[in-house]
Amino acid sequence: MPRTEFKQLLDAGVHFGHLKRKWNPNMAPYIFMEKNGIHIIDLQKTIVKIDEAAAALKSIAKSGRKVLFVATKKQAKTIVSEHIKETNMPYITERWSAGTLTNFPTIRKAVKKMTSIDKMMKDTSWDNLSKREKLQITRQRAKLDKVLGSIADLSRLPAALFVVDVMKEKIAVREAQRLNIPVFAMVDTNSNPQGIEFVIPANDDASQSIDLIIGVMAEAVKEGLSERKIEREKEGGDEKQQKQQPARQKRGSRKAAAKEAEPVKEEAPKAEPVKEEAPKAGPVKEEAKEAEPVKEEAKEAEPVKEEAPKAEPVKEEAPKAGPVKEEAKEAPVAKEKKDEEAEN
Repeated sequence: MPRTEFKQLLDAGVHFGHLKRKWNPNMAPYIFMEKNGIHIIDLQKTIVKIDEAAAALKSIAKSGRKVLFVATKKQAKTIVSEHIKETNMPYITERWSAGTLTNFPTIRKAVKKMTSIDKMMKDTSWDNLSKREKLQITRQRAKLDKVLGSIADLSRLPAALFVVDVMKEKIAVREAQRLNIPVFAMVDTNSNPQGIEFVIPANDDASQSIDLIIGVMAEAVKEGLSERKIEREKEGGDEKQQKQQPARQKRGSRKAAAKEAEPVKEEAPKAEPVKEEAPKAGPVKEEAKEAEPVKEEAKEAEPVKEEAPKAEPVKEEAPKAGPVKEEAKEAPVAKEKKDEEAEN
């Protein structure tokens, strides 16, 4: 979905260009028509370019890099400062100091000097200075703050440069091109779009037009910063969880080891009865002693052997069977007598 509507751009006067005689031929692809000697900008192309530029600024802000906004025109100063202050991005609304980008270390020294003055004003040594010295230092501080106050937080070169008027800010554009810094710019029909990575064909003189486009860019930057914040919070939460997981695993392993170690410790004393069983071998001797009664029982079993002689009378009765045999002998004798009698 586009960030701006055709009617919004039309109401803001974004479509109005410069006079025909002041036009730049390189802007011909973005001119819709000519009316009353004034070129009319094609707003359909403007909508597409605004969306492209907003998406690029959002990605830059999401990556944590800075975008420097430059607008030194009267009608753009207050608008840019109001919108960009909310995004915490650096901006320049006063004179562009030559070398702000190409001679960045010197600019940083001036910013450090401004911060050192602030520290000195808070220190007790400030009271020891004369009135004239204090006045000179405060004037110097005000001058530095006017030119560099908005870029005091810019610790390194910006990732992109946004310019309201290419003709007015041609020095800034040249420095950015020399350092290969991408340039976002509102380009009117009298400007040259060559060398500008993200061209936004629009009326750069009307305050309503500037307000609308700068507002869209500021919203895109805010979205990128909010997404970055959410991602960082998620990463922080994931890191905490990752840190907590090993700690929990260690705690769990320690608890498990402690639980496993506790039975081992309890079993160790249980092994002592095994050692005590050795002295219980004494009862074995007692068993041996108890075995002695077995021997005594064996002795007691001896009377059983003594009972064996009692069986002798049984053996003595055996000879009594002799008469039976004699009777058996007498039986054939009787038969012989009977036979003899029979013969007689």
